[in-house]
Amino acid sequence: MSTLGVTRAETIPQASPPPAAECVGGEPCVLLKLGELVLKGKNRELFERRLQNNLRAAVRDIARVEIARRYGVMVLRSEGADVATIDRLVRRATDVMGIVRAHRAWRVNKDVDGVVQAALDLMAGRSGSFAVRARRRDKRFPLTSTELDRLVGQRIVDAYGLQVRLAAPDHTVSIEVDRDEAFVFTDGVAGQGGLPVGMSGRALVLMSGGIDSPVAAYRMMRRGLRVDYLHFSGMPFTGPESIYKAYALVRELDKFQGDSRLYVVPFGKAQQQIKSSGADRLAIIAQRRLMLRTGEVLARRLGGAALITGDSLGQVSSQTLANITALDDAVQLPILRPLIGLDKIEIMDQARRVRTLSISELPDEDCCTLLAPRRAETRAKIDDLRQIDRRLDADELAEQLAEGVQLHRPRYGEST
Repeated sequence: MSTLGVTRAETIPQASPPPAAECVGGEPCVLLKLGELVLKGKNRELFERRLQNNLRAAVRDIARVEIARRYGVMVLRSEGADVATIDRLVRRATDVMGIVRAHRAWRVNKDVDGVVQAALDLMAGRSGSFAVRARRRDKRFPLTSTELDRLVGQRIVDAYGLQVRLAAPDHTVSIEVDRDEAFVFTDGVAGQGGLPVGMSGRALVLMSGGIDSPVAAYRMMRRGLRVDYLHFSGMPFTGPESIYKAYALVRELDKFQGDSRLYVVPFGKAQQQIKSSGADRLAIIAQRRLMLRTGEVLARRLGGAALITGDSLGQVSSQTLANITALDDAVQLPILRPLIGLDKIEIMDQARRVRTLSISELPDEDCCTLLAPRRAETRAKIDDLRQIDRRLDADELAEQLAEGVQLHRPRYGEST
């Protein structure tokens, strides 16, 4: 699998950094490996600046950091930080879109003795096989990469008696020699990959309390979109449980972008109007068209350039190709559907990795159940839906609903 493509980073790890080790004469830091950003050519600097800003915002409650850019990597340092603080920075950095892998590294003087000593310190107390992978960015360093591999490997064998295994070792000692310093590290934690949030603009997610829409939001954040969230509750005819779920979902997703905004629309009375309009089997589609219209009004006010939904082709009756086409007819903004080709098992698997599945499975009273007909229409005709829109005065109603939104600001890590 490609380390730069979508497939690799969809496997979201929950692992902690490897065990801490003290390093004589070294400074602990975080070495961040970039993914597809390195392919951006003349625009690369814009992407990296955005990533730097996102990193600073993500770790501001942990430590004040300095971020230095190298070719294909970033180095995150915090003056006086101990190993525990560096570990926290590593974990937080892996939630920042654009990072492929994060390593707790030791920054040492650019000399052979310093590099060897750091490698010995890192391998102290370990068992199993190992390999050494050295890379020189500064070709003035007295040893070639191969020579450095052999020297460090031999010193580790002499000191600890470990076995060298170049293919699939238990531990990998990585050495990167830069212009002014060298970095020595082992293992690491996989990140999200993708593009820095905000690089692709802003969009609005129609956030239900279900499994699909949180995954859709994650996938679009990973493509560089900053997202806001819009939830429709059945109030005043249902309780607030669906709002609690939406809040909890956005709070969990907030780790990927920070400063998330959740807008809630009390939708019960509008549903009552749809029921009285004679929509019958078209009620669910008419409702979704009104939701999209309301989302469009709000998105334009927020500077959003698209709407995002969790639709998956054929998953339910309202998501047939004919019905999806009828939904597109309701708005002028593009509707992004990142889950369109996934089945439910694949979506649940991704929700589990993003850590939203357990929240989505909590019971609540979905507003859609208030309008569910005995038999839903699977081949909705656009002309029939437009007639219902006219009876509802859907444009005016959407404006009113958008005016009545309630703003919430869930924050990842806040106490419940």
